[in-house]
Amino acid sequence: MNRRHFAQTALLFAAERYARAARGLPELKITEVRAIPTSAGANYSWVFLKILTSEPGLYGIGSASNINEAPAIVTAIKEQYTPFWIGKNPDRIEDLWQSTNVRTYWRNSTVQNNILSALDMALWDIKGKRAGMPVYELLGGKVRDAVPIYAHADGRDPNEVIENVRQYMDEGYRHVRAQMGGYGGGGMIPAGKGSRPAAGFNGSAFDEDIYLEHIPKLFEQIRAKLGPEVKLLHDVHEHLTPTGAVEFAKRMEPYRMFFVEDILPPEQIDWFRRIKQVTTTPMAMGELFTSPREYVPLISERTIDFVRCRVSQIGGITAAKKIAGLCEDFGVRTAWQEGGDNDPVNQLAAYHVDLTIPSFGIQEENHFPPVVHDLLPGTAQLRGGYLYGNGEPGLGIDVKEEAALKYPLKPLRPGDSWTTVRGMDGSLVKP
Repeated sequence: MNRRHFAQTALLFAAERYARAARGLPELKITEVRAIPTSAGANYSWVFLKILTSEPGLYGIGSASNINEAPAIVTAIKEQYTPFWIGKNPDRIEDLWQSTNVRTYWRNSTVQNNILSALDMALWDIKGKRAGMPVYELLGGKVRDAVPIYAHADGRDPNEVIENVRQYMDEGYRHVRAQMGGYGGGGMIPAGKGSRPAAGFNGSAFDEDIYLEHIPKLFEQIRAKLGPEVKLLHDVHEHLTPTGAVEFAKRMEPYRMFFVEDILPPEQIDWFRRIKQVTTTPMAMGELFTSPREYVPLISERTIDFVRCRVSQIGGITAAKKIAGLCEDFGVRTAWQEGGDNDPVNQLAAYHVDLTIPSFGIQEENHFPPVVHDLLPGTAQLRGGYLYGNGEPGLGIDVKEEAALKYPLKPLRPGDSWTTVRGMDGSLVKP
């Protein structure tokens, strides 16, 4: 029995278990849709989707979070998608996914994909609750006991970075991402320093040559102090030119990276072919991807080693399972982008997929403060470098709706941010 046939058999078995659980029950209908925006008592910009059904007490939760477009998502859910979904059968996940994807004719916008992902998660949540099973059982069952995650270590200088990596190792983490001063750190010229245009940009500026000099030296020191045991990652965050990316990948090869992330902006992904020709440094890419036309060629041509899509940006659980299957066929692994501004619902959606896929590589960690755990009961636990769900039916998480609405979304901060880094001449360095 080949792997594909085995996976199909496992999914059919899960479908049969669901059918037995739902036998004799009336056909479900979507009766109400709610958008739940919240800052969660902090500075988050989260939007949750709640799908209520004709079965009393049965509903599903999904994540439509997008830190930069939350108000647009709330409006689109209320005005565009709710009228389309009302009365539909939530059991028909694939059909509802496909019809929602073409409902607005144009596909793969960020807002549309966030909403489509939230719908998908909520439908799987409903199906799992009705069957009395966690979603991972409906997806074919576990292939691992827990989900390994990587930690984020930063620091102002190499010694501080090394100490922070060491602390995570002591906590049980086997995978640690190391940065020095955040994204672009190690390559920044301080504000007011260096040769600049008269009366021009005077802020902290990125310089590629400095970055290419300092970051490989940082990892040389990490390896010298901490040895080969820790699996090291680094996020370039697309700051490099194509030729600079090729050179950086070559320079990082001696330090046996687990992967280097987002070494190129999405507009220049064809350069991954050149990188693969000159180095074995593993490449991870995809945080900004929304369309299959971006990640499919990279996977099928084996020019990346890890796909870094965000589950709530590419269509949810259904899409993530399909991407993972494509990865398995071509020897690529997953590394879902689940840190930073992401929320606990999205984190758990990725977790349920991770538990069931042979092509899993790693998942990004995300710690949440106590107020978030209170607001979203069932939020996953992080212990010793692993992510744990609770095994409850569905996704295993809920949102306290009234409490969430007590923390309204905050206005976007005006002006530049970490997405608008500039060079010495004042020109934009793309993230």
